[in-house]
Amino acid sequence: MSDELLLSKLVTNAVIIGIGATVVMDIWAILLQRIFGIAPLNFAFVGRWLAYMPRGVVCHDDISRVEPVAVEAVVGWVAHYLIGIIFAIVLLMFTGNAWLMEPSLLPAITFGALTVTFPYFIMQPCLGLGIAAAKTPKPNVARFRSLLTHVVFGLGLYFSAIINVLFFAL
Repeated sequence: MSDELLLSKLVTNAVIIGIGATVVMDIWAILLQRIFGIAPLNFAFVGRWLAYMPRGVVCHDDISRVEPVAVEAVVGWVAHYLIGIIFAIVLLMFTGNAWLMEPSLLPAITFGALTVTFPYFIMQPCLGLGIAAAKTPKPNVARFRSLLTHVVFGLGLYFSAIINVLFFAL
């Protein structure tokens, strides 16, 4: 099989699995909001953060106080799903075809939990929340919620990989 075909299969599988896992994470956020009144992440802030990067501004003191930009919510939601796909690509690069053909729970949950390093050390500090949400009113609660959400993302990776095997078999 050519390298181009292998890359195409990797990307196609990662798109299916990454989107599926991100949907599972979003369903989790909706459940938390409806059952416990926990507000989900405002993806407009993510879009705003990304929109300011070409202007040379990567980190903000408080992203909520930064001037909004056009279509920031759309940019944030698209980025959210692209990040899910990128994470799926990374997982597949580490686990290879064996996991893709026979997904197992432990690698998916472990990887999902590890992805929390992205918000802890990149997104939260750059949005003005501090490293691992240190500047939030309840940092340990924020850290736990982030970790739990990323474990749920890992479950989503697993379930999406199972669906991928059952219905798409690429």
